Amino acid sequence: MFAQPTTIEASIFTELPDSLRMHGEPSEWREGQPGNQPEHSLLEGPAFDREGNLWCVDIAYGRIFKVSPEGEFEVMITYDGEPNGLAFHADGRLFIADYKNGIMVFDPQSGTIKPYLQRHHLERLKAVNDLTFSLSGELFFTDQGMTGLHDPTGRVFRVRSDGTPELLLNNVPSPNGLVLSPDNQVLYVAATRGNSIWRVPLLPGGGVAKVGLFIQMSGGQGPDGLAIDRDGGLVICHIGLGTIWQANPRGEIVRRIVSPKGLHTTNAAFGGVDNKELFITESESGTLLRCPVEVAGLGLFGPA
Repeated sequence: MFAQPTTIEASIFTELPDSLRMHGEPSEWREGQPGNQPEHSLLEGPAFDREGNLWCVDIAYGRIFKVSPEGEFEVMITYDGEPNGLAFHADGRLFIADYKNGIMVFDPQSGTIKPYLQRHHLERLKAVNDLTFSLSGELFFTDQGMTGLHDPTGRVFRVRSDGTPELLLNNVPSPNGLVLSPDNQVLYVAATRGNSIWRVPLLPGGGVAKVGLFIQMSGGQGPDGLAIDRDGGLVICHIGLGTIWQANPRGEIVRRIVSPKGLHTTNAAFGGVDNKELFITESESGTLLRCPVEVAGLGLFGPA
């Protein structure tokens, strides 16, 4: 229905070293997920700090890594959690969507981690997946759990600047990655098991209206992580296809980036010189990929 997108292949930036790959270690997360998950790690959640280091997580074993511009991995913390998504606050703190514990905050300076949000109206969250900040300092996150087409009750929350959580959606089949439009008026959400991207207009006084299906996809296991460029074009990581799709602001797919290694392209973040490279976590092989892009990404940091 649209023109055939151009296709290019990403290159390997770096790989998780053998010394950090797990073998024979128990993982409640890995053992409880459907399908075969890699034993060595599960890389997701790339986010850049202001020094140009790329941070990412290993959900399965509760680890957060810092990767230098030269591709060297450093374990910043190992804790009793299942970190999934990352977002930096402008003060340097790292906010974590933790599948096991809710929203957590890690202070790289002190090395401490503590809970930020674990319940809504006294009820525990299902199992959070990803998060992002708005320009005004509001935090948006997805509460995925084990939802899907059989149980379309995945949720999306906004946390106001004063810390008050607001439930925006409660009917998403596996809400996963999410990003805001450059003007912060629209939230895009990856509905993984619906194999689609939802467009969620935000009302000025709170709440949402006229939520719609923005892009319908097919094949693989569905969209996972999202990123957005300065023009409002979406980057969509499609797990099971080894593909990252780039869509223009109208939702037309204009470019396909394919993985040279592995099919589980889980998340992507803009970085590099002038924010004009995509860095991609490929969790099947434990690899970080990179690819040049024509339009620069947004500098996504939280409030000052």
